[in-house]
Amino acid sequence: MSTQKTLILGGIRSGKSRLAEKLAIQTHLPVTYIATATIEDDEMRARIALHRANRPKHWHVIEEPIQLADTLQQVTQTDHCILIDCITLWLTNILLSEDNALFEREHASFISALPQLPGTIIMVSNETNMGIIPMGELTRRYCDEAGKLHQLIARHCQNVILTVAGLPHYLKGGLDA
Repeated sequence: MSTQKTLILGGIRSGKSRLAEKLAIQTHLPVTYIATATIEDDEMRARIALHRANRPKHWHVIEEPIQLADTLQQVTQTDHCILIDCITLWLTNILLSEDNALFEREHASFISALPQLPGTIIMVSNETNMGIIPMGELTRRYCDEAGKLHQLIARHCQNVILTVAGLPHYLKGGLDA
């Protein structure tokens, strides 16, 4: 089973999505783009429109804000590239669900599925834990869960990249970017 997993972390507008798209193109494999964002306001609608305009039109796109593990298990295959944008938006979606068991179920499913998935998988996620400790309980939980999730994902990745000011900093592995 051929596998190559990459986690790209960075702040907002750090260049992480652009880098992920570049790496996906460089694989020369068919690409499936899994978008986890939901449109809740005009600002998010504009962000999503920008992402849609920037990615290649021939990529297969799946919009899945909740059931990421199930979607990945259905679409991953050897000699194929999956680009997930963004892990922290998915995390937000499952944290905000009114179904209290949803977070535990979806989080566990994703972490359980990740090591078994074939093919090339590129995951984009926001690094949120480089500042002060947030005041609100939900915000602190989000930051805690994001930090723990990034550590779990990084264990299963051959490459972990922190993107700052559009520049990739390789924390683990190394791709020719």
